Amino acid sequence: MSSNLPSYLAAAKPVPQEGRVPWYKSVAPTYAGVMLWFVFWQGLAGAGGFQAGTLGAGLGVALLGILVGALICHFLFYLVPGMLGMKTGLPLYVVGTSTYGATGGRIMPGFVMGLLQFGWLGVNAYGVATLLCKCFGIEGIQENAVVYPIIHPIHAAIAAVFAAAAAFMGLKGIQYVARVATFLPIIPLVVLIVLTVVTIGGVAQFSPEQAFKPHTGGRPLEMTQILILLSTVIVGFFATAGAAGADIAMSSRGPKDVHLGGLVGIALATIVAGGLAVLIVAGAYGAGLVPENLKGNLNPLDLMKGGLLNPTLANVFMILLAISSFPGGCFSAFIAATSFKTVMPKVNPWISVGIGTLVSIALAVTGLTGKVVEVFVVIGASFGPVCGAMMADYLLSGGKWSGPRAGFNPAGWISWVIGFIVGAFQFIAPWIPAIEAYQNVIPCPPVAAFIVGFLLYFILASLGLRTRTLDMPGQAAA
Repeated sequence: MSSNLPSYLAAAKPVPQEGRVPWYKSVAPTYAGVMLWFVFWQGLAGAGGFQAGTLGAGLGVALLGILVGALICHFLFYLVPGMLGMKTGLPLYVVGTSTYGATGGRIMPGFVMGLLQFGWLGVNAYGVATLLCKCFGIEGIQENAVVYPIIHPIHAAIAAVFAAAAAFMGLKGIQYVARVATFLPIIPLVVLIVLTVVTIGGVAQFSPEQAFKPHTGGRPLEMTQILILLSTVIVGFFATAGAAGADIAMSSRGPKDVHLGGLVGIALATIVAGGLAVLIVAGAYGAGLVPENLKGNLNPLDLMKGGLLNPTLANVFMILLAISSFPGGCFSAFIAATSFKTVMPKVNPWISVGIGTLVSIALAVTGLTGKVVEVFVVIGASFGPVCGAMMADYLLSGGKWSGPRAGFNPAGWISWVIGFIVGAFQFIAPWIPAIEAYQNVIPCPPVAAFIVGFLLYFILASLGLRTRTLDMPGQAAA
């Protein structure tokens, strides 16, 4: 039966036990680098653009929302892919075939994972260009932490050069980037700690009204709305990284490494990065350190540049944060190239990644990737049902990998399509007049997409809507 396997599955080799490493050398530092990325935490306090942002119901609610989001990421989106990777020693595009089929696995999660990497490359390029423009005082970029509709030509040039350089290095010299990437997450952590020390004295005096933007209307969000918003942003940001837990944890020694790596690298890193970010904003307002021209601004990096630190030190920190983002762009290109080589082996990766990089540049220079909340929702809608269906398949298989399934597995594909529609409903509804009024009816879309993917797969699989499993050489030994 192994002859029925596509060549990419027949050639897959598990990571041997002698190649396994402890959690603090693989899972934890890899994920900590993701969650400490400044693009993630700089917008948490101001997410949604409401009065006082996620601090509208007080600092405690914002911290609770970050905690909830961090735990959802670890337990729902990472743990099962991580366990599957560890138990099989195989990457996501292989273990995903039990959910989507040996043929369907080329597309989901293989091709889609690669495709979304160019969205991340665009987000990265846009964020770095914005940071450097602020650093050098280039005008034309609005101060709002979520949307920057005015794109300066220099901003566009920086974004284009960054994306192109990251893609080139991802294809050509990823081994050199990996040597320094382990240490670069220290940079954002140092920045957060320094800003926390500067502002911590004002935390006790903070009240949401201090962070209101002057002379504008609107009401602050209530507690439940803030918890949902923070979970949406955090989980949406993390969704693809959660599914990639199979790749990241396939070199883990055992379940303990998978759990500890996730708890430290995902949950703890998210709580530290997100918690310090909102703490800095609250402390800055509570201590009266925010100048009048920045009142209502909830981006800790804007506040840093606006007076929390010496201007020279603030600029140095911004440049260092931009540098620390470069490996992430390289890894996005590398993952995309790996995915495309798997699903399109006859296409030169320089061509496929080159076209994808042009798309990344277009998304960055038009400002589309500056709308990070919307980007995170779309990504969460794409991979929320993937993680949900993988968890259902894992539980139905008794906590192990069942092996690749023939063709396109109906349970996986039906659960993904409906899960994606639920997760992306707010973007789909405006195009259909009959349901346009309900576009905001889905709470926490990435988590809703996960739940739908999980339940539908579980029900459809229980009804027999799964294709037969295929024998895979080496699977039993692994």
